[in-house]
Amino acid sequence: MILVLDFGGQYNQLIARRVRENNVYCEVHTLTDGESKADKNVKSGLGTAINFSAIKNLQLEGIILTGGPQSVYEKNSSLPPAELFNLGVPILGICYGAQAMTHVLGGAVKKSEVSEYGKTEIEISGASKLFSGVEKNTVVWMSHTDRIFELPKDFVVTAESENCPVAAAENPAKNLYAVQFHPEVLHTVEGKKILSNFVDICGCQRNWKMDSFVADTISELKNKIGGGKVLCALSGGVDSSVAAVMLSKAVGKNLTCVFVDHGLLRKNEAAEVEAVFKNYDLNFIKVDAGERFLNKLGGVTDPERKRKIIGEEFIRVFEEIAKKIGAVDFLVQGTIYPDVIESGLGKSAIIKSHHNVGGLPDFVDFKEIVEPLRLLFKDEVRQAGRQLGLPENIVSRQPFPGPGLGIRIIGEVTAEKIKIVQDADFIYREEIAKAGIAAELGQYFAALTNMRSVGVMGDGRTYDFAVVLRAVLTSDFMTAEAAQIDWNILNTVANRIVNEVKGVNRVLYDCTSKPPATIEFE
Repeated sequence: MILVLDFGGQYNQLIARRVRENNVYCEVHTLTDGESKADKNVKSGLGTAINFSAIKNLQLEGIILTGGPQSVYEKNSSLPPAELFNLGVPILGICYGAQAMTHVLGGAVKKSEVSEYGKTEIEISGASKLFSGVEKNTVVWMSHTDRIFELPKDFVVTAESENCPVAAAENPAKNLYAVQFHPEVLHTVEGKKILSNFVDICGCQRNWKMDSFVADTISELKNKIGGGKVLCALSGGVDSSVAAVMLSKAVGKNLTCVFVDHGLLRKNEAAEVEAVFKNYDLNFIKVDAGERFLNKLGGVTDPERKRKIIGEEFIRVFEEIAKKIGAVDFLVQGTIYPDVIESGLGKSAIIKSHHNVGGLPDFVDFKEIVEPLRLLFKDEVRQAGRQLGLPENIVSRQPFPGPGLGIRIIGEVTAEKIKIVQDADFIYREEIAKAGIAAELGQYFAALTNMRSVGVMGDGRTYDFAVVLRAVLTSDFMTAEAAQIDWNILNTVANRIVNEVKGVNRVLYDCTSKPPATIEFE
């Protein structure tokens, strides 16, 4: 495998995603000076700490050092040991990782006179395996305030930008590569090619396939759970559906799937989910808990508090169901890679707590929480679903956050607001389907702002809410571009929402990419 060492950047899981696109297994770990449980026979899982001694024992083809928010010259900054660069495997440093490599090997990194953020053109100079097949002038994504001022011995510059004389450098004899930009994000035009070149430099066989992942995971679940009882949190979304079917193949009748209708689902969604999974050989239980969740959310406006309240209430509902059906040993959740990184991993900043990661309470009344999809990205989960034989209408379903409409309603969640956003979202999805463009979009939905504005309807003054429409193009949900939907479609949607949804007099369209925004609103 290729090891990604996490120094706290927000794109770190995306690096692993890009490596896996090349059918090469990749894990992300934080570097520590302490003890490590990792060894050459065990994949130690997402985000666990690993020390240099354990790294030496892993059968690695390459190492990638990620970006991060620190400065290498500051006291207590995280730095790799110099011995890492003598392991004899290719190493790629990205942004902070490039600076850390430079600093540790004797170069100089200082604060730049001009910071770079966003799309930047670089010029590639000379021959480099890393840039094989890449245009001499290409656009990359920069995000730095420090830069490399002096290279270590035997390093040469391979690319530069207007404000960054060392946009890339390498020591070809030792297969050490440093890039100041982020090749993992889609904004870097030929970033996938650059990372594919690194995979070639590592000599990887490109033989990690989804069918083997599914088979291995089912086998691991059988061994882990044995005859234990399992409770699965089933939302009807892609992630939890794939997790449920995977567990059913592993433990059979020892699995009970609980669908909690927290009252924050899309219009008609609860009935649709129940109809689908009643046809599966699962112990399916539906819990109507809308009023319970609404009472807990009363008066709460902070998005992090909303997420944590919803997360804890989910767990409490599951615990109550578990007591009713008898002893339950394991709770299964459809947690995936992006959930984990956005909830904060290692030194990474918390963007937002996902209800099945950062939103969990300190005490959970189960022996263990099992997350079979924790190492997968969204498109990989869809591949796993197809491998498991799930129907395409489930596998290709629109992503929907665990906290539901609770995070698509800005400010306090009320019954009135829930109905508004449900009706507006239903109209939006209906018109997208009529236009035949649903398959082109990564995610699309309506959200309700906390803003009221003056309008005119029926010759009278209104003072009502504004609805925001969002649609993005993305393959990995870690980065995304706003979709440029035809104006005629948006116009139809806006007219219908204003005329059919009581309490709305204005419709806006969000044209922000991720980053700097997130896909969801809270």
